[in-house]
Amino acid sequence: MQNQTKKFFLYARKSTDEAERQVLSIEAQMFELREFAKKENINIVREFVESKTAKEPGREIFNDMVAQIEQGGAEGILAWHPDRLARNSVDGGRIIYGVDTGKITALKFPTFWFDPTPQGKFMLSIAFGQSKYYVDNLSENVKRGLRQKLRNGNWPAWAPLGYKNDKVNHRIFTDKINANLIKKTFETYATGNYTLKEIRKIIDSLGLIGKKGKMLSISNYQYILTNPFYYGVMRYKGEMYEGKHKPIITKKLFDQVQEVMKQKSKPKTPELKPYIYRGVFHCQECGCFITTETKKGHNYLRCTKRKEICSQKYTREEFMTEQIKTEIQKVSLPLGWAEKMISHLENEKSEKAQSENSFAQNLKSELKDCEEKLDSLLDMILEKSISQEEYNAKKQKILNRKIEISEKLKAFEQKSRNRFELEINFINEANQAKNIALQKNPERIRDFLKKIGSNFQIFDRTLHFEFKNAWKTLANFNRSASGGEASKDQKHQ
Repeated sequence: MQNQTKKFFLYARKSTDEAERQVLSIEAQMFELREFAKKENINIVREFVESKTAKEPGREIFNDMVAQIEQGGAEGILAWHPDRLARNSVDGGRIIYGVDTGKITALKFPTFWFDPTPQGKFMLSIAFGQSKYYVDNLSENVKRGLRQKLRNGNWPAWAPLGYKNDKVNHRIFTDKINANLIKKTFETYATGNYTLKEIRKIIDSLGLIGKKGKMLSISNYQYILTNPFYYGVMRYKGEMYEGKHKPIITKKLFDQVQEVMKQKSKPKTPELKPYIYRGVFHCQECGCFITTETKKGHNYLRCTKRKEICSQKYTREEFMTEQIKTEIQKVSLPLGWAEKMISHLENEKSEKAQSENSFAQNLKSELKDCEEKLDSLLDMILEKSISQEEYNAKKQKILNRKIEISEKLKAFEQKSRNRFELEINFINEANQAKNIALQKNPERIRDFLKKIGSNFQIFDRTLHFEFKNAWKTLANFNRSASGGEASKDQKHQ
């Protein structure tokens, strides 16, 4: 009954260029939200629909909705998930600030629990922060697809010189003319009688040119002679995969070439001393890298000062480590809080799984029904009981419905797999932050700093950086709660 007395705005959004393909269409969101509103007796006074990305602030319809809430037009918002409202800290902050000031007294989501309590607002903040992670995670999914293609023996990019791409069958085949010249390049260099410069002159005279019609450079020949692709093995991101393409040379010839190249190469320079913070920091004053030097038994961090005059002084490595420990503890989550949050997420995950299983089963039944209708429709056209025009129209309608159901099913399955795992992993990592900071393991401390932050700089011997996504939310929450109930709870942990 309480929801009936409050006024809610319904908000649905999907970006046409959004990378998250699993998100329900606007039509599907509207249908689900209206059904949810009926079930929960939610009083919808206006619907806001927007087709625009939420990665950056500036959505006109969203801004209009928030402005009307601030003017008292409604007290709550109904949306499919918090990521429909915001994927950036500015818009997410406006929603949370609205809750803090009492302008927003309720937020309802079919796929997310929210309660206007400190823990509820914290979980909402985490959800907004995790939305950015979802976008980043999608690029990982693309990389995973490429790795699977490689494991299947297929090259996922433009074919190397000596091969061509078959865009129809999605494979590569040998370019006979250039393949013979590539083989000649290996055979000639394997004799050990020619330098790369001489190889270039010989093979260029035989007619080998690059794919854009340009002459090959010495470095191009060096790349060709060290590419295992030509004997049937694909090297991608440092990992080797067995290819299905036809080799141009044998492994034995390739090994002979590597041995010749090794003998002709210059001696390697000594390895750099493994300093802990090598390549981690920049100087905030001039932007140059911070390097490390050892003097009188201590490691010192200093600006390389390669661009311009810089006034920054040395700082001891252990002094910087202590600062990092302090920063890591700012994102520490007490054990009591972590256990309560994980328990709540596990309960919600269990309840969600039951409802989603039922919903998913209904969708699968609808899919099967669509397939049966398509089969029946095919029988009708074969029996000539309907015209071709009727068949085309009905088939298109059924196919559209089938695609819509498939997308909805895929969205539910994707959400149920990702959301809870990400949030529970984050809470566990936050709970371990303090323990990591107290360890005498500089490498692990450094690696955890990279996990939670970015843009690391040093100025006046002081560390400066930006917390990432949900870690920023947690740091801000801990800072604001340090004088309130949260700090009291922490003292009792």
